[in-house]
Amino acid sequence: MTDDGLGWYGVRCVFRWIDHGAQPYEERITLWRAASAAQAIELAGREARDYARDNGVEHLRFAQAYTLSGDRITQGAEVFSLLRDSDLKPELYLDAFFDTGQEHQAP
Repeated sequence: MTDDGLGWYGVRCVFRWIDHGAQPYEERITLWRAASAAQAIELAGREARDYARDNGVEHLRFAQAYTLSGDRITQGAEVFSLLRDSDLKPELYLDAFFDTGQEHQAP
């Protein structure tokens, strides 16, 4: 937290693109200055509703917040982190959650 009582938070929201062929899901991480993670999620939720409306996507009303350490955003600052328990081996884990072959990304 800073002297003004506000900290930086990264908030991940999830969307589903409708009427776009395969109907992909999108995860967006946005940055917010707020007094708490709950307030950051509230702010992100408002922005997510606008984003969904403006882009014709469905906001899935799912958000996760991450408190950034320190009071300044600097190059290389960690803006989001999530730990997940899994019994999968590393290659299978990546295939299951991050490299399914369905991602819209450059090679």
